[in-house]
Amino acid sequence: MLNRDTGPDFSGALIKVGNILWAGNVELHLQTSGWRKHRHHKDPNYNNVVLHVVFEQDTPPEKLPSIPCIELQDRIPKFLLHRYARLMRDQAFVPCAGLARQASPLIWQGWKERMLAERWEAKAGVFREWLEQTRYNWEEVCYRAVAQGLGMPVNATPFLQLANITPHLLLAKHKPHLFQLEALLFGQAGLLAGDMPDAYSRKLAQEYAFQRHKYKLQPMAGHLWKFLRMRPGSFPTLRIATLAALVHHTHHLFSRLLEAGTPEEMTQLFTVQVSPYWQQHYRFGKSMDKPGGIGAVTIRNLLVNTVCPLLHLYAQHNQVPHLHMRALRLIETLEAEDNATTRGWEEIGVGCNNAIDSQALLQLKRYYCDQKRCLDCAVGAHLLGKA
Repeated sequence: MLNRDTGPDFSGALIKVGNILWAGNVELHLQTSGWRKHRHHKDPNYNNVVLHVVFEQDTPPEKLPSIPCIELQDRIPKFLLHRYARLMRDQAFVPCAGLARQASPLIWQGWKERMLAERWEAKAGVFREWLEQTRYNWEEVCYRAVAQGLGMPVNATPFLQLANITPHLLLAKHKPHLFQLEALLFGQAGLLAGDMPDAYSRKLAQEYAFQRHKYKLQPMAGHLWKFLRMRPGSFPTLRIATLAALVHHTHHLFSRLLEAGTPEEMTQLFTVQVSPYWQQHYRFGKSMDKPGGIGAVTIRNLLVNTVCPLLHLYAQHNQVPHLHMRALRLIETLEAEDNATTRGWEEIGVGCNNAIDSQALLQLKRYYCDQKRCLDCAVGAHLLGKA
């Protein structure tokens, strides 16, 4: 087992030398001289090492510790080393950009499934923390997750902060009144400070001042929101208006997501209309030609990045496997995401047929390819060994 703390690199090993089976730890070095350079000979943590694995044995036998040692440089084919070095040096979109097509569809399919599972489990880990913080209030966790999803990718963090300081329980008290919900959310977002440019925004600021005093609220810093190099439809102001509309129009959203049997029913739950002001504006005082609101792509991204991992966690936590299968069926029916990463994969011959593929390839690129973890990747390991 890999040891990430102090002490030998691997523990719990069984090594057979001749007819004797040794149980203990294993230490790895590029060269045998590393044993003394790292002062392992004076560290009692290394007393139970049963095998020293090195690439090169550069120390006379009489100066070696009395531990079985294996040298690997003559046991590893040179073409593997050369190919690995080339992958590490490559500055392409991914290290295996010129070789990716050579991996069989079967290998790609299995690895994509593994990547999707890793991605869902990572998101589920975050949701579990929120469950503990909210005393297992699934509606509150769903609200946080949806808020974070509306901010993805660049405003996910401030959206989550907004949801944390403006909990769903507070907003539920004002659910029938969309104007009050907007005032609370925009005020808590720090976007109603200073001179407001029109009558509507000034009325929101007045309403928020009343609610802030009533609930003793503390807004976040407005400068945290990012607007630069963004289409108006993705502006955080429009997304905050969308969040207010979702709270206003939907009741017990998470419960209804559990009951929804088809992707169309889930999509309908997020198909809400923003207030008239935000149908004509993308920022306070800034009007636009086409109606604003939540679009099909935004809803698809919420289903992919928020709803599916949330259903996955609920299925795990409550041991209801059919919900996990429903999440898989849902993501399988959704279109692949279109972004720089998925387009990069397409250019090197690795296509995205649906949202399973795009989510898997996003995970692979960020946590494996960008970190050059080719040896930990099934595709990379296959390509390294391919003659």
